[in-house]
Amino acid sequence: MNEVHLEIANLSHHYGDLTSNGQTLNSINLSLDNGELLGLLGPSGCGKTTLLRLIAGFEKPSKGSISFQNQIISSPSYLLPPEKRGIGMVFQDFALFPHLNVWDNVCFGLKPSQDKTRASWLLDLLGLENFIKRFPHELSGGQRQRLGLARALAPGTSLVLLDEPFSSLDVEVRLRLRNELSRVLNTCSASGILVTHDPQEALGICDRVAIMREGTIHQCSAPIDILTRPETPFVGNFVLQHNLIKIAVDNGSYYTSFGSIFVKSNLIDEDPHTLMVDDNSIEIRSNSNGKGIIKGKEFNNTCWIYRIEYDHNILRVSVPLDSEINIGDKCDLKFISGKYGFLFPGCISCILK
Repeated sequence: MNEVHLEIANLSHHYGDLTSNGQTLNSINLSLDNGELLGLLGPSGCGKTTLLRLIAGFEKPSKGSISFQNQIISSPSYLLPPEKRGIGMVFQDFALFPHLNVWDNVCFGLKPSQDKTRASWLLDLLGLENFIKRFPHELSGGQRQRLGLARALAPGTSLVLLDEPFSSLDVEVRLRLRNELSRVLNTCSASGILVTHDPQEALGICDRVAIMREGTIHQCSAPIDILTRPETPFVGNFVLQHNLIKIAVDNGSYYTSFGSIFVKSNLIDEDPHTLMVDDNSIEIRSNSNGKGIIKGKEFNNTCWIYRIEYDHNILRVSVPLDSEINIGDKCDLKFISGKYGFLFPGCISCILK
């Protein structure tokens, strides 16, 4: 069993007056194992960066505690200064010193008497060994982000916090760097926490992902578990871009505007209120009197994804590339019989009819 590296227990936080501003974080419980890369995923304003700032020591919690390497570093009554935590941080805007060259940036957090061998090794590991005399403005965006990671790891840091480090980079560089992140952390025997609002990024490279909304964690699981068993409708909608549909109940049977649902009765503990289906589970039928209106479409490699307004909700439906339905057209929607969905609460598998 892996050793717990970081432990967050019942953590809450608010800015200013609680009555006026409300809580930014509410009873957060998380742990990070040695060598693990944990993703913090959620929409803007959900509390991801605030949680990172609390771990770094830039904010004090109103309740709960944070322990690092079995020692409390944050609580309502105690705050270990950031510079004494031994935690590195990589920022979205790189936060490099413009007047220092690559070598001096990497060595900035080291004591004068400290061995510089690790700094040299990191520059070689990250492909910056030939740029040590260059200044940040003479580097590409990807090179600057590598430099930020090298600087965070140089003091022997065993935990690195990454606040949307790839969001300002172009697609090719972003994909290359995020695929290298786990390798670099493993080589340095370091753990990491990655803040992102990109589900593909979080699920693609993290060992586990904590999905946040309005200061709470909806699910913290391995990517495969999130994909196959989302614990709340929000997780399925935000992460997987699945459709959420209201359910009507009649004598133990379940119906929607697009068709009925078959589910084994022994799986139901309480009547579900929401059905979640993917964009391949609904078909469109053109109808000038239909209740659905095509609001937009986007190219998705092998198909179009249509955005359809139906009863004031927006649904995503996959349509073949040769479809002749246009934006603004009215339509009917119907389940594709035999497709699977999930019922909530409970994330119960069901069959569409």
